[in-house]
Amino acid sequence: MRIGIYGGTFDPVHLGHLLLAETCREQCQLDRVIFIPAGVPPHKQGRELTAGPLRAEMLEFAIAGHAEFSVDRSEIKRSGPSYTVETLRSLHQEYLHDELFFLMGADSLAEFSLWKEPREIAELASLIVVNRGTQPPPDLEPFVPLLGADSVARIQRVTMPGIDISASEIRRRAHAGLSLRYLVPRAVERFIIEHKVYG
Repeated sequence: MRIGIYGGTFDPVHLGHLLLAETCREQCQLDRVIFIPAGVPPHKQGRELTAGPLRAEMLEFAIAGHAEFSVDRSEIKRSGPSYTVETLRSLHQEYLHDELFFLMGADSLAEFSLWKEPREIAELASLIVVNRGTQPPPDLEPFVPLLGADSVARIQRVTMPGIDISASEIRRRAHAGLSLRYLVPRAVERFIIEHKVYG
């Protein structure tokens, strides 16, 4: 099987996340997409995150009814910082006979040299780099020294409609009691309101 791995804080998951996953699933002919809510993202250790089980539950509500989407809670169960390379090592063992693809935005690719073991990440899973809106796709040639020519050759570039939805803006609106409709799935909106997730 061709399995897409989509990690992030998902605090909360919103329609932009879901459209990215669905666009990659279609354009790259993925059989499954696994959403992995981060436990303690190394680059966001200064910000307090919503509890992992709540973020995972919102993800479950968001993808309900989509047979090809699932949620993996391994990172939120693990102590310490959540490094993508460690998660992919584990998944590589679990899905030994499947082909893994790691979904990431073009903005994340620009910072990829700062990640832990970027070359190993690109060896464990082929990268799918998503370009939002009308921006030109990223030039991959500069990444050859970092990732190796073979890994760069396997990178797939996907373009999706530009949807300017920010999780931080959703948290701000929820805290202020403003509408979240058309920003998150209806089930996620109701969950946030009923459980006062963002105060």
